[in-house]
Amino acid sequence: MAVDYDSKEYLAKVDAWWRATNYLSAGMIFLKNNPLFSVTNTPIQADDVKVKPIGHWGTISGQTFLYAHANRLINKFDLNMFYIGGPGHGGQVMVTNSYLDGSYTENYPEITQDVEGMTRLFKRFSFPGGIGSHMTAQTPGSLHEGGELGYSLSHATGAILDNPDQVAFTVIGDGEVETGPSMTAWHSIKFVNPKNDGAVLPILDLNGFKISNPTIFSRMSDVEITKFFEGLGYSPRFIENSDIHDYMAYHELAAKIFDDAIADIKDIQKDARENGRYQDGEIAAWPVIIARLPKGWGGPRFDKNGMPIEDSFRAHQVPLGLEQNKLAELPEFEEWLNSYKPTELFNADGSLKDEVAAMAPKGDKRMASNPVANAGRRRGEKAPELAMASWKDFANDITPENRGTELADGSRNMDMNVLSGFFADIAKKNPTSFRIFGPDETMSNRLWDMFKITNRQWMEEVREPNDQHEGPEGRILDAQLSEHQAEGWLEAYTLTGRTGVFTSYESFLRVVDSMITQHFKWIRQAADQPWRNDYPSLNLISTSTVFQQDHNGYTHQDPGMLTHLSEKKADFIRQYLPGDANTLLAVFGRAFTERQKINHVVASKQPRQQWFSVDEAETLANEGLKTIDWASTVSENEDADIVFASAGVEPTIESLATINLINTAFPSVKLRYVNVVELNRLQNKNGKQNADRALTNAEFTKFFGESGTPVLFGFHGYEDLIESYFYERAHLGLSVHGYREDGDITTAYDMRVYSQLDRFNQAKDAASLLAAKGAISQADADAFIAKMDAILAKHFDVTRNEGHDIPEFTDWKWSALK
Repeated sequence: MAVDYDSKEYLAKVDAWWRATNYLSAGMIFLKNNPLFSVTNTPIQADDVKVKPIGHWGTISGQTFLYAHANRLINKFDLNMFYIGGPGHGGQVMVTNSYLDGSYTENYPEITQDVEGMTRLFKRFSFPGGIGSHMTAQTPGSLHEGGELGYSLSHATGAILDNPDQVAFTVIGDGEVETGPSMTAWHSIKFVNPKNDGAVLPILDLNGFKISNPTIFSRMSDVEITKFFEGLGYSPRFIENSDIHDYMAYHELAAKIFDDAIADIKDIQKDARENGRYQDGEIAAWPVIIARLPKGWGGPRFDKNGMPIEDSFRAHQVPLGLEQNKLAELPEFEEWLNSYKPTELFNADGSLKDEVAAMAPKGDKRMASNPVANAGRRRGEKAPELAMASWKDFANDITPENRGTELADGSRNMDMNVLSGFFADIAKKNPTSFRIFGPDETMSNRLWDMFKITNRQWMEEVREPNDQHEGPEGRILDAQLSEHQAEGWLEAYTLTGRTGVFTSYESFLRVVDSMITQHFKWIRQAADQPWRNDYPSLNLISTSTVFQQDHNGYTHQDPGMLTHLSEKKADFIRQYLPGDANTLLAVFGRAFTERQKINHVVASKQPRQQWFSVDEAETLANEGLKTIDWASTVSENEDADIVFASAGVEPTIESLATINLINTAFPSVKLRYVNVVELNRLQNKNGKQNADRALTNAEFTKFFGESGTPVLFGFHGYEDLIESYFYERAHLGLSVHGYREDGDITTAYDMRVYSQLDRFNQAKDAASLLAAKGAISQADADAFIAKMDAILAKHFDVTRNEGHDIPEFTDWKWSALK
């Protein structure tokens, strides 16, 4: 018998499902035992109540209402749909719905669908050793935690890219929508191609209040809101009712509004896929729903002082003062939960009544079991591999004769441009699972070969010849100047099982460092869930780095992402500082094969000397560091008078130039040079983290000598980061030359002199260290330092008066050691 999904009888089942989720959502805030006190006729005792109830109620009933209607849409239209919950602290929404549809129990067998299992579920919510109040990685169906507000719409869009049969049912909080990233993300409509991508159905959950303030949108009229969204290109429609307690009126209206929205989405996609529409600059008028659903809807109406709770900011967190040792408001709590008529919903054994359970979609159609929310595949299914050729096919041919020079083909001296050939080949081999993201910097960052094989994805009108590389189908998404948007798209693209790269100017990658932190927290928690599939790694490239900002100046100088990520659990962090194009290629040859990591790569885009052969680059990328024999006079097994080390492009150039200066002046000095590519290999954390990558103390000593051996380290970032690594190892004798927070708009070399990263200041330091060790005389050291000071004086004179760098820098080439 056909189901009438529009009948009052079916909507009554939608209402019953909604009431069941609300009952559980409210109860788990307060109770750790006796969850079905009315159904089992067991009065609540003090010990049933949590000592300190923690959680949020304000956004829950509005979201559970929307979730119940999403279930109806899936059943009626046979949709593949997943849920994105933007309003903060909405964890109960997905927990209760996944529990009722069986997904939760499938992943956590101890949380059975009976009184005993429900008791365990109640106790673990917002409880020590349990689960948090967000839609965490522990929650089936979640791919967006929402701990930091502003990214639900960006995540939804990233998830449906190249997923043409998926619909992201995306609830955006009206507090969240006041954030910059969320307001920016409304422009995602200009980048979704209805021919190849899925659809986002955004629902603005207009409950009226934030923590203690009204929301801006709640004070706007329907006319004003309509103009706002129509101006962005959307087709807005409203769910609202004058009587907030006429729940069936809400259900009837919501059913019609949602049905029309899905019909519009299907029409848009059909027009694009069958008739070629929306491929020539016309933006589809995608639906957006504005749902005026009161804060704390259906919960306690007034507090003990007679002040409103429902439909006010007072509903934001725990709406009653009920605690284990404060039972005065227990009657109000019981009245509240009994208002959901639990005896109509649950059997005495705690199971859901059959007629209510029938509302749930089946199998993978359940939003909590949609494979897209579990790295894009069913549990236990093998992850698809990224198809790619060997990075070596794109490498430079570095020999002893051309090492340390700029190659004849100038394009081969730009590391990022060399990398772009590798990326372009991967994009061709993976036409629906590899993308480049960024904030309008792909061209600036020299990924030029990508533009030979693809456009930017851009659905607006293309106006030639002024517009370049824009079109409806492209593997590059960088046409919106927003780091938040690009990072949000990449995170969701990655969490749904695909591979991408986000390239950003180094200093402005810091704009999204908290987003990256949230992603780290996600993969860390997900790794502890045996039912979670693993994810491709999140790939970030810092370009336009601190030591090559000669035309942008001090505002564009900040290598602090290195320090920021080094503070996270190193098991999930990989930070790479490749010194040339071959090493950069080798790093990505490795990074694209690793899972569940954040790969942060600091890379150069400017013409530079090239250093390392393919074999050397392979060792540097896979081992993380290497003693470079052609830049050393002693091996790893011999004592050195001094160890030179570097991490990063410009530090490598300056360290090698310093070695030339010292070796020429003091050929008897025994020196070793270590190039460091994978920064975290130096990190020890007392053996508690990164056990698979941290050097043992013996390995560390092999490279850097016993404690007290002078180590002159040229570093791309803040010096105290390297100092902390050596401090962990109890290695004394370190001298670091890194970024010292001092810069300007100046020449390329002068930027290095500002921080004393340059070869002449490093050589002065080396001479002093060698004299202190007794490897050279103090008199020879003093004479050498005077020569370096003279060159630096010349540098300052020429740069300040003539505006260019001195030939001692511009004309230098590597020379073999004596």
